[in-house]
Amino acid sequence: MAQAAVTPTSIALPSVNPLLPAFTLWWREIVRFYRQPARVVGVIVSPLLFWIVIGAGFGTSLQTRSTSQENYLNYFFPGALIMIVLFTSIFTMMSVIEDRNQGFLLSVMVAPVHRSGIVLGKVLGGTTLSAIQGLLFLVFAPLIGVRIGLEQFLIVVLIVFLAAFSLTALGFAIAWRMESAQGFHAIINLFLIPLWLLSGALFPISGASGWIKWLMVINPLTYSVDGLQLAMFPATHPATILPLWPSIAVLAAFTAIVFRAGFVIANRRSTVPAA
Repeated sequence: MAQAAVTPTSIALPSVNPLLPAFTLWWREIVRFYRQPARVVGVIVSPLLFWIVIGAGFGTSLQTRSTSQENYLNYFFPGALIMIVLFTSIFTMMSVIEDRNQGFLLSVMVAPVHRSGIVLGKVLGGTTLSAIQGLLFLVFAPLIGVRIGLEQFLIVVLIVFLAAFSLTALGFAIAWRMESAQGFHAIINLFLIPLWLLSGALFPISGASGWIKWLMVINPLTYSVDGLQLAMFPATHPATILPLWPSIAVLAAFTAIVFRAGFVIANRRSTVPAA
């Protein structure tokens, strides 16, 4: 009796739980990052110097009713924390370009795993790294007289996690379509750095000019900086756009939208974009 020819398309591939590749890629991102000590030091030290130099330079010169902290170092502290999260999230996603050029990403894409596991693993890896780096910055809070209670700390952790997840997902979506690290850096300088500058990290929205104020209102990163200000300085920082929990809700919505966009972009092609 003649047997039917077996073709590659007739072979049923085993289904793999998406959480397994997600965990594997997450762990790979953690190990990869901390095997490069220069990146760890650079991510923390650069914003730290930025915070000290700019904060000490402005001193009390920008003190207003909307930034009634005793020193600009206090006002700039949440912005410096978000800067750490931004830098770590974005530059961690450069691994997408490196993995593609080295052939690793292609081998992952042809494996019998769902794309959701790949996207989740990469994004969670960058989120974990950036959130840890950002929260480590809190050790400097007592130096400026900031005392964070347990409830405040949990709120800060939530805001930092949402900001890290959204920025990492945004970095993933950008890096997936990039063919070189140079192009990725160009997008960062053109788009992501102004996103941070217009987040209220350097100056309050209340004192900005009309069109800048509108840009800050529609900037989702504004709600992370403002949320941190409200959580860390509840007595001295009034709500500039929204109260604390509505700001967190806006940040959570942006996080969901960006992650969904990254997932859609990763599924747009059946193969990895060519290097």
